[in-house]
Amino acid sequence: MGKGGGGMYRLEPDAPYAVGVDVGGTKINAGIVDERGEVLHTVSVPTLAGSARTEDRIVLAIREVLGGASGSLPPLALRGIGVGTAGQIDWAEGAVRSASDLLPGYAGTPLRRLLEAQFPLPVRVDNDVNVLALTEKRLGAARGVNDFICLALGTGVGGALVTGGRLVHGAWGGAGELGHLAVDLHGPPCLCGGRGCLEQYASGTSIARRMRERLAAEGQADALIDAREVFARWHAGEPLAAALMQESMAALGAAIASLIHMWNPQVVVIGGGVAEAGEHFFAELRAEAERRTMPAMWAGVRIEPAYRGNWGGMIGAALQLWE
Repeated sequence: MGKGGGGMYRLEPDAPYAVGVDVGGTKINAGIVDERGEVLHTVSVPTLAGSARTEDRIVLAIREVLGGASGSLPPLALRGIGVGTAGQIDWAEGAVRSASDLLPGYAGTPLRRLLEAQFPLPVRVDNDVNVLALTEKRLGAARGVNDFICLALGTGVGGALVTGGRLVHGAWGGAGELGHLAVDLHGPPCLCGGRGCLEQYASGTSIARRMRERLAAEGQADALIDAREVFARWHAGEPLAAALMQESMAALGAAIASLIHMWNPQVVVIGGGVAEAGEHFFAELRAEAERRTMPAMWAGVRIEPAYRGNWGGMIGAALQLWE
């Protein structure tokens, strides 16, 4: 039996609840989640990347969510803790193999070992988009589907591949780095070392950056413009935003067509902040992907928004305990 914040909890292999933790560069969401994706209690803490150790902030988030949810008797029964985190994850070890500058000092963190030392519960750790795919598989657009792809378009572009009903992890867990598919051989350099990566065209960060660059070139510099503002201008028919989004759609449509040709999925799920651009975004994306895909491969493929929006990663992290 463990003590979490102000209450108690106990390990029970068949318990109805697990802790889910979604670790991003800006915030960490933690919740008590059941198998149906219902959230009993949740907390959100700032990651404080660069000024605090990310693993310490994860421990804090778990302590806070346990403390807020386990004040009653009998003690809260939990299956364990699931973490979905930014970065490349050594899946067998539950360790962070690589992380971007968004999370300084996070690479190399033996996260599962650290958390199991802090909490007497089993811990599962995977990449944030892989756990989003579990949410889609059990509860969302890919429910009942054995072969599908997830793309998360946010600060960067992440991906996950499911075939035969199972996540594809690759040799150690790095499969699904779909944001680093090259969609332009002569495109801009990427942090990964490549050029013309999908992430340079389809992430919220890149959409905002490219819009700022184009406005500045026309003498209309706006340092505060973000992706949401670009989408609003696109919906309003502003030519500069429309041209930029057409370029983003072409890159994303080309990448999705390549993925369809490679993996023959039934569904492509799109999550992350860019997916909140609305139905106009999905209509344009479906048309672009269809234009670039062989008719026989396109037949029956659905492109759908992710389930439960920003809660999907936290829910999927917990669902690892039922896999």
